[in-house]
Amino acid sequence: MAPRALVAGNWKMNGVKSSVSELKSLIDLLDNEAAPNCDVLLCPPATLIGSFVEVANGKAVNIGAQDCHVNVSGAHTGDISAAMIRDIEATHIIVGHSERRADHFETSELVRNKAEAVHKQGLAAIVCVGETEAQRKAGDTIKVVVEDQLLKSLPENALPENTIVAYEPVWAIGTGLTPTIEDVAEVHKSIRSALVERFGNEVGNGFAILYGGSVKPGNAKELMSADNVNGALVGGASLKAVDFNGIIDAYR
Repeated sequence: MAPRALVAGNWKMNGVKSSVSELKSLIDLLDNEAAPNCDVLLCPPATLIGSFVEVANGKAVNIGAQDCHVNVSGAHTGDISAAMIRDIEATHIIVGHSERRADHFETSELVRNKAEAVHKQGLAAIVCVGETEAQRKAGDTIKVVVEDQLLKSLPENALPENTIVAYEPVWAIGTGLTPTIEDVAEVHKSIRSALVERFGNEVGNGFAILYGGSVKPGNAKELMSADNVNGALVGGASLKAVDFNGIIDAYR
């Protein structure tokens, strides 16, 4: 049985109080169109999670966070724990995004520890992996994505119910560049094979593997049709309800 698809929006450092109007617009679109054969998730900045949860309560949109600290509480100025995120009733937390790995020097070991913290709170971790343009040109995509990131970032207790993998080639994020469908399928196949080898056939085939990197309404259907692609992690195109809904259309 194929994993349940997920279309997730990562708002990154964008959005203010008035941005809740885009969430309301998305909810209206979902209410007034055919229900998609996928789950829908928005991950706004931390300042908006609480208000987004209130608006989305009982609706077809889940709300998540973009990062968390490994500890439940303590002297960690500026950080937010998975327990705090659970307390405001979010459902997912993104960990290991390439911007966190690059800008905050996060290692795969730290990402694994964060994913474990997410699991301890009963939430789902979206574990991100992806290679740079230089790594791809050097022929190191699979080594970096699977060996250096995926296998070192996933907790031993990872299950399809609490873990989602997101492949985002760094060179495609926000650049307008996208790999070919064949390239996406090749990397997702390698990720799937690694998951099956580590967790066994039934569990390994149960994980949803999302693709991210310049996903737009115009290319979503084709990208989502690639083998072992079970949804999308969307950046800029998730900021506007009409664009994000256009990507969700790939599952209608």
